[in-house]
Amino acid sequence: MPELPEVETVVNDLKAHNVEGQRITAVRIFWPRSVHSLPHRSINATLIGRTIKKVWRRGKYIVFDLEPDTRFLIHLRMSGRIRVVAKSARRDRHEHVCITLKNDTEIRLHDTRKFARVYIGEKAKGPLEKLGREPLAGTFEAADLLAIVRSRSRAIKPLLLDQSLIAGLGNIYTDEALWRAKVHPAKKSTALSTREAAALCRAIKAVLRKGIKYCGTSLGDGDNNFFSLGERRGRNGDRLTVYQRNGQPCLRCGHMIARIIVAQRGTHFCPQCQR
Repeated sequence: MPELPEVETVVNDLKAHNVEGQRITAVRIFWPRSVHSLPHRSINATLIGRTIKKVWRRGKYIVFDLEPDTRFLIHLRMSGRIRVVAKSARRDRHEHVCITLKNDTEIRLHDTRKFARVYIGEKAKGPLEKLGREPLAGTFEAADLLAIVRSRSRAIKPLLLDQSLIAGLGNIYTDEALWRAKVHPAKKSTALSTREAAALCRAIKAVLRKGIKYCGTSLGDGDNNFFSLGERRGRNGDRLTVYQRNGQPCLRCGHMIARIIVAQRGTHFCPQCQR
């Protein structure tokens, strides 16, 4: 599933394709379940004729602010991708939502597994209201992270994955951040020291910024892998320090990286560095 760096990469690519400032002229829905609980008539009334004022990210959501005052969100989930193509381009059978713009291009939601979702107008409020803190916000500091982790008695990894507490982290960057901070993924959150919280806060920001710098993480060539606009692969996969490196030497101490299950999630860590 695309995480914060992958979604930020898609947002940056949408901006580079000049979708901001474009007016929506048509909307076509080919898989109704892609749009969250909204009749087609309401979709047209809410979107057509509106101008895309701003595209930005909140957690793992792509947010389109429209003029007059409304918005729609896209959550890519497991296999969703965004394409910006000419209106005349032949539609792929996996392109389930097509939003036509004034300049005769289309924003298309491509999703082989049909898990991605679009939230429009009033329906867009709910998902954003449920999200926790933005880890890359300048106001998010070690004291904030410490307050969050000590408010729950859980293993630290699933706590970091809880989108209602911290928005945008997923399996890859959580493993990477915990390795960088030398924190065991199964450590009780309430046992995290002030020093460990500070190291973990720095690590979260560092791995997310690195992921954005290298345009996200792509780990294979399959349809479910991450690709941004123009089928652009993320380059962060070659720079991972622990995720999916089980059986390989730790880049810090040389001990073999292990894989365990924490809260039903495959988890990669160094038994030597992360005791």
